[in-house]
Amino acid sequence: MSLPAALRRAALFALLPFSCLWAATPAEQVQDLLAKTGFSGGLVVQIGCGEGDLLAELGQRENVMAIGLTDDAGAVSRIQDRLLEQGSYGRITVRQWQESFLPFVDNLANLVLVTVPADRIPAEELARITVPDGAVCTLADGAWQVVRKPRPTDIDEWTHWLHGPDGNPVAQDDQVQPPRHLQWVGSPRWSRHHDRMASMSALVTTGGRIFYIMDEGSRAIVQLPPKWKLIARDAFNGTILWKRDIPNWHFHLWPLKSGPADLAQRLVAVGDRVYVTLGLDAPVTALDAATGETVCTYPDTANTECILVADSTVYTVTNPHPTVLDPYLPDRSGVWNDTRLLGKERGWDGTARLVLAFDAQSGQERWRHESAVVPMSLSLGPERAYYHDGERIVALNRTDGSVAWQSEPVSRRAYIPRSFGPNLIVYQDTLLFSGGNRKMCALDTKTGAILWEAPHPPSGHSSQEDLMVVDGLVWCANVAGTNSDGIWRGRDPRTGEVKREFKPDVETYWFHHRCYRSKATRNFLLPSRTGIEFVDFRAEHWDINHWVRGGCIYGIMPANGLTYTPPHSCACYLETKLFGFNALAGAKQRTPLPEAARQAPRLVQGPAYGTPLADPEIATDWPAYRHDAERSGSTVASVG
Repeated sequence: MSLPAALRRAALFALLPFSCLWAATPAEQVQDLLAKTGFSGGLVVQIGCGEGDLLAELGQRENVMAIGLTDDAGAVSRIQDRLLEQGSYGRITVRQWQESFLPFVDNLANLVLVTVPADRIPAEELARITVPDGAVCTLADGAWQVVRKPRPTDIDEWTHWLHGPDGNPVAQDDQVQPPRHLQWVGSPRWSRHHDRMASMSALVTTGGRIFYIMDEGSRAIVQLPPKWKLIARDAFNGTILWKRDIPNWHFHLWPLKSGPADLAQRLVAVGDRVYVTLGLDAPVTALDAATGETVCTYPDTANTECILVADSTVYTVTNPHPTVLDPYLPDRSGVWNDTRLLGKERGWDGTARLVLAFDAQSGQERWRHESAVVPMSLSLGPERAYYHDGERIVALNRTDGSVAWQSEPVSRRAYIPRSFGPNLIVYQDTLLFSGGNRKMCALDTKTGAILWEAPHPPSGHSSQEDLMVVDGLVWCANVAGTNSDGIWRGRDPRTGEVKREFKPDVETYWFHHRCYRSKATRNFLLPSRTGIEFVDFRAEHWDINHWVRGGCIYGIMPANGLTYTPPHSCACYLETKLFGFNALAGAKQRTPLPEAARQAPRLVQGPAYGTPLADPEIATDWPAYRHDAERSGSTVASVG
């Protein structure tokens, strides 16, 4: 049964007398809702909110936002007063609404509660505003009848730093489009400081939630202590669901354009679990994705530098030695002095790490393997794990950690600073590698034999560089600098032969690439030479969006049919670009505004409408910034 059809059937119960429907207390009704829907936080829309009993009860939960709609103007003020007294008004709101369409963007509410007659709101309209996996609930005989909205098959999650454990930063998401609508906007408005470490270290999403590591310390004075948190939000409406403290994270006065890039690999979310190091030298902990509560901690994983999860197994790259990262006194003469100094002193040390595998549920260790591991190089295929040991690519059997093969030497950048990591992508029977030395190559996954080598153009800016497999081709482009030609080339993964090649078809001011790498979806390459460019490689067309960008080091995340852009502290295009934490939707997946909404009045005239702000005979008041609606900036009053 389709969702609208199921809603029509469930809505028949709403024709029962309301005195019968509301026999249960508000607390009992909410408990019934939680039990039947599994709702643990997010946005609730109640259509027909009576005197606000359910809204007030929901307001007791800090991770719930709710909006009540009623056609009773008098009830609005009474409910507002009640919520104000309770202390939840703002997070819980109410408004008068009498239309058949709902004043919400698509895919917004986790729960839609319907307590109005069945013919009041069309079933399709109820389904439209409900998030994927969300629920529409109607009351019948004092109990909630629940119809759940299925998750579309053409949207994708982003569970690891580079989408998945295979290292290929490409979302299999057909709904991500060039941004035309705001889905939601979150805090903070700014990252802490442009010249210091980025305020957000990692961002992933699964199960309709996003998870990220953020410094919530003072935006006014970066020298004040950091307040690192692991934060969970609803992916479709931005409601903050829970937070966990991270007492000890990387030194937050780390200098400009110095990373650390590898921190993005310390957070993974798969299914109903979040895997994270809740501290720079803390072990890997599994958390309940809905509540943030600790499920288990994996032994001997202190100082873990990378987490990958696949097939109910957790893989880590763990430093067996304590992390040595003494704070330093920043050079007050200029931030670039710090960047040059620490870029040379605090890079990869080349010492041995432990590659560990654990049963994801029990936390029991399955195997361990000791080797030097180049930062950010561990990737997983169906049968094997792969990494670069500093000289060559090594393949481990995922069943027991034994070495399957070692390749011939594969060159890389001689020095690996904290802002950088190579690419190692597993694609079908091929490995793709680029190590920052203007070269890339492909290897056979079964034998380790090198298949081909080719030049690798510069990309990114003081960050990891670009390499991705989209539509069966290996893509990268010369997009690093102002004078870069911007030509994208797609190569055959097995032969290295260039199959596609095109340059930008737009004229604009190309700045250096933003301080993060490009990502992609199955339909678009997503560089950031000015803001975010949606490059349609089939039509060979660039869609320029200079008014939006991601945060330094991490960049953006395309998932859930949306483009997520974390807070930044960049001053480029300062007068036009968006700030804050933004979730952006494209035009194609938005439902067109109904004709009734187009014709409806946009403003409601209140009791003070038409009343002069000041007595025109006296005109001594100054009621607006520029004095009056004409912005005259002047007054006829006498000034002594």
